[in-house]
Amino acid sequence: MKIRQNVRHWAAKQALTMPVVGEKVSDRLAGMHTGIFLDRTDETNHDERRDRLDAFFEATMDTYVAALEDGFPEAKAREITHAQANFEFYNHGWTEMMEFPADELEAHYDRYESFFRRYGITIDDPLGAFAPADGLPDAPSTPEKLGDPVHPHAEGGFADDVYVETADGDLVVGGTEEPEDVDVEQAPGVDEETVES
Repeated sequence: MKIRQNVRHWAAKQALTMPVVGEKVSDRLAGMHTGIFLDRTDETNHDERRDRLDAFFEATMDTYVAALEDGFPEAKAREITHAQANFEFYNHGWTEMMEFPADELEAHYDRYESFFRRYGITIDDPLGAFAPADGLPDAPSTPEKLGDPVHPHAEGGFADDVYVETADGDLVVGGTEEPEDVDVEQAPGVDEETVES
C-alpha cells in the first residue's frame, strides 16, 4: 500500500505509546480518520456511518500499538490498520472509500497473516481481538457496489510492500528512519499542557 510518513506520524507514534497523552491522541486520530474517509463518500452517508467509523478507528489505534509492540516498524504498523479499514469498507460495500482495489484484499492480508492470525483478524472480521466488547454501532451497507466496485481513491500495484511517500515526495519502500528529535507536541491532539499532565 502507498502511504505517507512525516514528522506528525512519528510524533503520533510516540504519543500513542504514552499514558494519558495516548488516549487523547487516539481520540483525535480516530476522528481525523473518520473525517478523511467520510470526505470520500456522498454527504448523505456521513451521519449514518460516522459513529461506526469513529469506534472502528478508535479500535485500530490499539492494533497500531500492538503491532509496534510486536516489532513492526511505524509504516508497517500503520499499514496494518489501513488494511483493516479497507477490509471493513469492502465488507460494507463502501468501495468508494477504499485505498486499494478490491482484488488486492487477499494480498494485503497475506503479507501480515501471522499478525492477523494472532489477533483473530480476518477480511470478514477486520478488528478481531481489538473489537470493542459491546461491538460497533450499526451502519447500512451497500453490497450492490461489490458486483462492479468503483474505488476512485484506490491505488493499485502496491500490494507487495509498504511504499512510503516522504514529505519531499520521494517514494521509499518500507518506510523512513525515525528522526532523533521528534517533538510529541506535533502529534494531533497534543499540546504542552497535555504532555505535562
